[in-house]
Amino acid sequence: MRIIAGHAKGRRLQSPRGMGTRPMMDRVREALFSSLGTRVPGSRVLDLYAGSGSLGLEALSRGADSAVFVEQGGPAIEVLRANVQSVGLGGSVITTDVQRFLEGSDGEFDLVFVDPPYALELASVEEILELVVDRIPVGGTVVLHRPDGEDEAEEPTGLVKVDERRYGRTRLWRYERKMP
Repeated sequence: MRIIAGHAKGRRLQSPRGMGTRPMMDRVREALFSSLGTRVPGSRVLDLYAGSGSLGLEALSRGADSAVFVEQGGPAIEVLRANVQSVGLGGSVITTDVQRFLEGSDGEFDLVFVDPPYALELASVEEILELVVDRIPVGGTVVLHRPDGEDEAEEPTGLVKVDERRYGRTRLWRYERKMP
């Protein structure tokens, strides 16, 4: 796994081992960031269920102003911290439960990646999306990564689905914050 483009292009990233993580494949990440286009430079990024941090680090490499990585899995945290340090573009690692972070955070983010473990039930994913809405401005973007074949998450109040893509056994949904 590596950074695809930008300041840290080609930099290799470590992956957490043996904990059921499944980092997004390079080609899927490349397609995702191509579809995001100009939304990345200058953005404030939130990478939920960060794992290796590949999404937030890719955003930083492509010009995002800042990134917050939220992860609670012990081995993943060590890998995440090592990746953030080795890429050298900054970023804050928060070691807590995603729901707890969202309920206690008052920060605002332009771009949010929600990449929960596939084992997380759809109802829990929908709950997280509802909490994310309060953390993004109008026009902000949320990207959800889930397995293909899973039912689509209910569209949270305040978000509208603008894109959906399939890549092999994975699906990406992109939502934008609409006017209240």
